Amino acid sequence: MKLFTNKKKLREEIGKINNISFVPTMGFLHKGHESIIKKSVKGSGKTLVSIFVNPKQFNNRKDLKNYPRNTKNDIKILKKLKIDYLYKPSYADVYKFKTKNKIYLDKFAKELCGEFRKGHFRGVIDVVNRLLEITNPKRILLGNKDFQQLYLIKKHIMKNKIKTKVFPCKTIRDKNFIAYSSRLKKLNPNEKTKLIKIIKVLKKYKKDLITKKQIYNFSKIKKKIISIGAKNVDYIKLIDLKTLKKPKKNKFNLFYALYIGNVRLIDNF
Repeated sequence: MKLFTNKKKLREEIGKINNISFVPTMGFLHKGHESIIKKSVKGSGKTLVSIFVNPKQFNNRKDLKNYPRNTKNDIKILKKLKIDYLYKPSYADVYKFKTKNKIYLDKFAKELCGEFRKGHFRGVIDVVNRLLEITNPKRILLGNKDFQQLYLIKKHIMKNKIKTKVFPCKTIRDKNFIAYSSRLKKLNPNEKTKLIKIIKVLKKYKKDLITKKQIYNFSKIKKKIISIGAKNVDYIKLIDLKTLKKPKKNKFNLFYALYIGNVRLIDNF
């Protein structure tokens, strides 16, 4: 594994390689990241992973400052996974150049997290666009847990006719159906227990919606989730993944964003 902190040197190394698979991360790697990286390594070509905590996608400085980091452990994991290249840039290395592509934000950016995190997706698309311009990969691998983010990146790539292909990767969960996330580290044991109970209720809620034992009622399910221990619930929405609208049939994913303590967690299933 070769480590680069400078885009110029990275480009010198990979400039002539036309089969690079790229996995962008903010570090503090977990089993979800590992699954995506393994998928990349098993494929043809070289694997490039980036670690960059992007300030522009955070809504407040405190959240950015408190975002979990462990570079030493990340490097250990990446070496074990036998990736080819790690790009760990500074802020200036990513942002101090003029991009070729304009940021394209699909209207779906106003839904779900976009309604509650102003400027978040613009920050996400900006950094991903910059990383793509720096690395010029054949493919980018992204997790389905962040479905909205994945969809918006895909739309930006299509709009700008960027040649990189988007490969969605399945969400990896623990035995309690909790999707792995870097933010889980910030939960104490009591909060983790609350999350397990909430997930159980949401899974049953979806099942009951499908079997018509339940009618969708946000206020009612929000009240129930808060009674179990959520500090707040931004949304619990049912979305048809093909139309991105309220489902007319029983094929949909349940999307949620909620707070346990000061930790905001999102998922869809």
